[in-house]
Amino acid sequence: MRKLVASVLLAMTWAGPAAAHVTSTGLATLDVTGGTLAYRLTVVATEIDDQAGRLLVTAAEGDRAAAERVAGFLRDYARFSIANEPCRPGRISIRGSGTGDDKVVLDMALSCPKTTGALAIRDDWPEVMGAHFQTVMSVRVPGRPSVEFVFLEDRRAATLDLATVAGTGWFAFIAMGIEHILGGIDHLLFLVALLALARGLWQTVTIVTGFTVAHSITLSLAVLGVVDVPSRIVEPLIAASIVWVAVENLLAPSGIGRRWLIAAIFGLIHGLGFASALTELDLSREALVRALIGFNVGVELGQIAFVILVMPPLVWASRPGRLPRLPQFLSVLVAAIGTVWLILRLLAV
Repeated sequence: MRKLVASVLLAMTWAGPAAAHVTSTGLATLDVTGGTLAYRLTVVATEIDDQAGRLLVTAAEGDRAAAERVAGFLRDYARFSIANEPCRPGRISIRGSGTGDDKVVLDMALSCPKTTGALAIRDDWPEVMGAHFQTVMSVRVPGRPSVEFVFLEDRRAATLDLATVAGTGWFAFIAMGIEHILGGIDHLLFLVALLALARGLWQTVTIVTGFTVAHSITLSLAVLGVVDVPSRIVEPLIAASIVWVAVENLLAPSGIGRRWLIAAIFGLIHGLGFASALTELDLSREALVRALIGFNVGVELGQIAFVILVMPPLVWASRPGRLPRLPQFLSVLVAAIGTVWLILRLLAV
């Protein structure tokens, strides 16, 4: 029992800094008009490295020293060139989104010596925002379909030929979806709680399917603008869903037979959380649908990979003669972490 209590306390300590997704996403647009570039990056300050987040908020509030530091980051970590000629940064603005949330909008105008050739983009924002920061960028050239790129810690550069029309590859958004689910600790712990008592393949399939179908529905509706639920409501509800399922494992384990229904109900909420990675990218309708499908496929692939890795050892270890109380222990752990997240997210509202 002492070991159990110690483990729970350790988990509660660890849960604090993990109150948000490990992976945070910046949404960028780049408008290319001849030799003039207009770059915009929108960041949720509370989802990035704490120090960087405070600096961005302070700069957006008008602090001159903070604004100068952030302007320097813009020049250093978002770099562009056309035909191997670097584009020169010009006017920079830093402001809040004006919607009363924690978003900060960074704008930078650039002028380029050349107007045709290969546009090279370098995104080094993880150096400032944290190692798990990723940027989704939409590049828009008049008279052409937009092209989207995903920049990650280990993939920071991209090239676009301005002389040809090219569509966005699916793999960038699939990779983003995989990264988002595997980096979203709250979603993964929810899956652990959902599957902790599952013992057969059919139970596992029905639970995962219920969750998948439900979050795909709300993800699609949110990204397409049909529903709009603020993150200050969604994030506490996600934490509450984790606590609910974990406590149900302890108090009503016989409910595993209807667990697929619980997975579907709470999957609707988690889908709204997934949507935060795409909803503000200002994509064209065609590009948005393409991004949505690729991202959704990536989320499912990441989820399947997680289930394949976690379920076999969990089932094996939970057998009589080994660790038959392991599901209950995991549920206590998950409930404790979820409770901490719930409190922190409610306090942040």
